[in-house]
Amino acid sequence: MLSFNDILGHDAVKQHFQKAIESHKISHAYILAGEAGMGRKSLAHAFALTLLCEKGGSQPCMECHACRQVLSGNHPDLIHVVHEKPATIGVDDIREQINDTIQIRPYSSYYKIYIVDEAEKMTVQAQNALLKTIEEPPSYAVIILLTTNPESFLPTILSRCVQLKLRPLRDSVIQEYLMGVLKIPENDARLYAAFARGNLGKAIRLAGSEEFRRMYEELLFLLRQVREMSISDLLERIKGWKDENLDLYECLDFMQVWYRDALMYKVTKDVDLLIFKDEYVTIEEMARRTAYDGFESILEAIDKARVRLQANVNMELAMELMLLVMKEN
Repeated sequence: MLSFNDILGHDAVKQHFQKAIESHKISHAYILAGEAGMGRKSLAHAFALTLLCEKGGSQPCMECHACRQVLSGNHPDLIHVVHEKPATIGVDDIREQINDTIQIRPYSSYYKIYIVDEAEKMTVQAQNALLKTIEEPPSYAVIILLTTNPESFLPTILSRCVQLKLRPLRDSVIQEYLMGVLKIPENDARLYAAFARGNLGKAIRLAGSEEFRRMYEELLFLLRQVREMSISDLLERIKGWKDENLDLYECLDFMQVWYRDALMYKVTKDVDLLIFKDEYVTIEEMARRTAYDGFESILEAIDKARVRLQANVNMELAMELMLLVMKEN
């Protein structure tokens, strides 16, 4: 478990929490929203750790009895709401774990903190049950809802919570972390940072992923050969990706980064700006033979393929239409 100082980025969210602690203006309910892997749990735990710390500062001391209890997962006033059904958090989960216990005063701290992970899974009935508690909470109660999708909440829940949204980190921040902490080579770190799209957790996952390495090799082969291979051969390879459980959306992200790299090189002729530096020769050739509007057409076709897949259009049809544009340009 981390303190605020140990969490990379998200300065606005950290400052909000710390100012609230310093001014003793803690809200009874927070919504912390962001992609999986962006640090919602880390921030919620840092906030809880700081609130429960016996020193009462804007940073946890990490040494007092309360801090040690939180760090070992045994603090009686920090409750993690769990749910048995993977797909939903039901009304009984909220009633039994929050509503029925929240009137019991904290055991050893001023605050009693509830953290609800995957809060977007709350049913409407569960949200209505929680709403009654949020509307009239005891003075010591703090409820933190962690979610990837705040739009799933009722407007009445949203209006009664302080909403904090995690923003993507800069690629350079993620790259420096991967190189400095995980000792990943610069070119690889640049690649993982580009694909993570500001999500440190995703970058760390990619760095240790055999699947990503397999996807990397498959995609490079296809992108080098896309002009020479027939549509049917290209589609066979893509069907093979599905059999190997490669994520088609990540494959499309990869293609997008590749063609943006080639377009960037066509505009700037600057190798240092490339994500795929190791593929400089191939990218230089592609930049030379593809027109600017050709790159724009390809990038647009990749976006359309993503939209079609999300709309459950036949996979082969969606990919064939995209491949035809790639071959033409």
